[in-house]
Amino acid sequence: MARRTEIRRDFRFEAAHRLPMVPEGHKCGRMHGHSFVVSVVVGGEVHPELGWIVDFAEIDEAIKPLRAQLDHHILNEVPGLENPTSELLAAWVMDRIQLSRGQVRAVEVQETCCATCTVYAD
Repeated sequence: MARRTEIRRDFRFEAAHRLPMVPEGHKCGRMHGHSFVVSVVVGGEVHPELGWIVDFAEIDEAIKPLRAQLDHHILNEVPGLENPTSELLAAWVMDRIQLSRGQVRAVEVQETCCATCTVYAD
């Protein structure tokens, strides 16, 4: 019997940003920072011998250069994140993760304890 299987790996980073497209006077138009938590959800077939979709260590390696670009940086200065909303940040991360097995099914960005965005692959 085939079972839908997904794994999830979280990473954290601190960064500042401002949202340049909001109306004048909007609080997010001012420079501010967040302690971001990004979750990468990978789905696929469980390898019959190894018993996993992909090694968590491989996900860590795929995330490492992205985290280096984001952590303690101004997101507006990162190419592709000139308007760094949570939605666009999640898509930016999704577009840059390459794995040998499995497929990135979703990326979730939590910018505060009560504000989260999830972007799903088709």
